Amino acid sequence: MIETATATAKEKADVKVKIQKFGSYLSGMVMPNIGAFIAWGLITALFIETGWAPNKDLATLVSPMITFLLPLLIGFTGGRMVYDIRGGVVGATATMGVIVGTDIPMFLGAMIMGPVGGLLIKYFDKLIEGKVKSGFEMLVNNFSAGILGGGLTLAAYKGVGPVVEALSNTLASGVQFIVNHNMLPFANVLIEPAKVLFLNNAINHGILSPLGIEQATKAGKSILFLLETNPGPGLGILLAFWLFGKGSAKMTAPGAVVIHFLGGIHEIYFPYILMKPMLIFAAMAGGISGVFTFNLFNAGLVAAPSPGSIFALLAMTPKGNYVGVVAGVLVATAVSFAVASLILKTSKATDEDLSTAAAKMEAMKGKKSSVSSVLTNSQDAIIPENVNKIVFACDAGMGSSAMGASILRNKVKKAGLDVTVINTAINNLPNDADVVVTHKDLTDRAKAKLPNVKHISVENFLNSPRYDELINDLQK
Repeated sequence: MIETATATAKEKADVKVKIQKFGSYLSGMVMPNIGAFIAWGLITALFIETGWAPNKDLATLVSPMITFLLPLLIGFTGGRMVYDIRGGVVGATATMGVIVGTDIPMFLGAMIMGPVGGLLIKYFDKLIEGKVKSGFEMLVNNFSAGILGGGLTLAAYKGVGPVVEALSNTLASGVQFIVNHNMLPFANVLIEPAKVLFLNNAINHGILSPLGIEQATKAGKSILFLLETNPGPGLGILLAFWLFGKGSAKMTAPGAVVIHFLGGIHEIYFPYILMKPMLIFAAMAGGISGVFTFNLFNAGLVAAPSPGSIFALLAMTPKGNYVGVVAGVLVATAVSFAVASLILKTSKATDEDLSTAAAKMEAMKGKKSSVSSVLTNSQDAIIPENVNKIVFACDAGMGSSAMGASILRNKVKKAGLDVTVINTAINNLPNDADVVVTHKDLTDRAKAKLPNVKHISVENFLNSPRYDELINDLQK
């Protein structure tokens, strides 16, 4: 019975890791190019006919950027993720076929053709490895990429483009049906739990953004950009912890509020929900009420705000939509705060996690405990002289990992240690990493990527006892 339960739990964990990896791959094609999306959004908000500074001449930039620039960047990034620059070039070339072969912004097509192009050129290079005569390497490399890229472009133009366009139109029609029947708010019943499982970037950049951009090109804005990025639900939960929480959760909540609401790093509030899973209902209630309010005011954004900071939301808000956007954020915050406060005040105090308990035990003991590694689920002991690079990794490599790396970097500097601390996406973990630090829900993916290094799991990005444990181990 126990073995069956263990096997079931392992299968569920494997499924979650696979979903996270797929979602991370989708968002990984978009996240590096967010700057270009924001540039397009700002130009759109400023210069279109209904913008802040209408300019018919400058507005001609809007269509080419969304039709060609953004899909090509996604296609190049997708190919590069598979096979570096060579894969990126073939991926971008193949993406041109779906762009020209359709009449809509081809983001979904770029997410298909980019990786396909990178994968095929990678397999071709492996096939001919060691078989090219000396002196013909450049000729074979250039012409193989050109012929393969050209062939994929033609195939995409005639076959893939129309299929993806039909799929996009079907999805867009489904979304429009949901909007017309006032069912869109209930999408947050799925979005909020998925965010806490670190699928937020995949949902936003892999699903909502492509559909939202298509809507924005026709209507000048889209409410889909507000579904996942609304900081209100998370803000309400953090404010509830600030007022009614206990222990380290209460102490770290004010800092988390600033990082979440102003900095736009939503991952900061996920551990608070994981500590008390009932709070997911507060996030759902906040998300539903926020989207209902956006709908009521017919609010939308011109492009995806990234990160999900209130500043980014306001920067992407078109003329005449500020009241609706701000109202949606405030309503979501108020509802989430009310539900979270009720849950915190009526439930039992949250138990300490084992890492915190182990840290307190060592503090009372006055030295490192020989059994703490069992309580904190540590792997083999760290050998200080073998640690030169510590990598803090998260799903996208920009939010929580940057924050964690900054905290860890300061601790390393104060300790006088000659150790490099960087942050990156899990998919891009470098082979020369000696220690990898991740949130506990992402550790399995990090271990799959680099199984032979020391992995450290944390639950709270701001105040994890594992940071000090790591510094103590390195000082020995």
